[in-house]
Amino acid sequence: MSPLTGPTDCRPFDATRSILQMAQRSWRVRRPKPFVLVIEGEALEGETQARPSDYLHDTLLSPDCREAFYQLVDATGLVVCLNLHTQHPSYRDVRGRSSKGRLSQGEYYHHDGCTGPVKPRLVEIRCPIQPQTRAVATAVAPHRDVVAAMVRALPVALAANPALAEQDLSHEALQRMDAAALDKLQGLITRVVRKKLSAEGARAYFRQVDLAANAYFEPWALGESRLIANANPGVTMQHRRAYQNEHTGGVANGHLVKRWPHEELLLPGQVPDAAVMAALCSDEFA
Repeated sequence: MSPLTGPTDCRPFDATRSILQMAQRSWRVRRPKPFVLVIEGEALEGETQARPSDYLHDTLLSPDCREAFYQLVDATGLVVCLNLHTQHPSYRDVRGRSSKGRLSQGEYYHHDGCTGPVKPRLVEIRCPIQPQTRAVATAVAPHRDVVAAMVRALPVALAANPALAEQDLSHEALQRMDAAALDKLQGLITRVVRKKLSAEGARAYFRQVDLAANAYFEPWALGESRLIANANPGVTMQHRRAYQNEHTGGVANGHLVKRWPHEELLLPGQVPDAAVMAALCSDEFA
């Protein structure tokens, strides 16, 4: 029997569906946005709340189900796993920190691995169970929607910058662009924003982009993992570290960890890819 059972078959779910059949089990799910599927945990008979467990590794990423689960992320965009208790050794600390006067690279919308030779298929970001909660959001939205929102939120004075003045920023032009063209335009806009706006001005601009792109930036829950389609044939997403208020610094904040499951979480007999390992060394995250 296929690891993915039931009528969904890796296609987007109906917004009213509350139970997902996968890996021959039933899961409590909800869809807060068209590109987001939230898994609250296994739906067990007689229980009104999900039981905390390491269901991600024990079931969804088990060898016989892993590819079907990756395809679910490919097709959805963002799959959120709640009530997840795990201390799996494959996670690594998030790199990159922000300051009051300077934006981290991770505060701009990006794909993971964008500076290296390999873009991972998906990225998993996790908020471990820890004494301190996580106050800073992680905004996630589809790549094309992000670039279109960056254009719409761009102040008139910045749109007239020589680096952008000759670009066709019409809706029709954006719809015709492939991923590479969107990346190029996004890079141009980001460089202009970095040069012309103050740190808090740039943060305010990206807060407008979050709203215009209908980004998902729900507060982090302890024990939550977010699996983001990063570079694949399906829905390609981008993400960023998103301060929803002025960044004043000096505020206690829970930390995040991350990994690239498809490339790093190896099955028996697989060996690490040298290009992936090189990309990990230079990778920075929001």
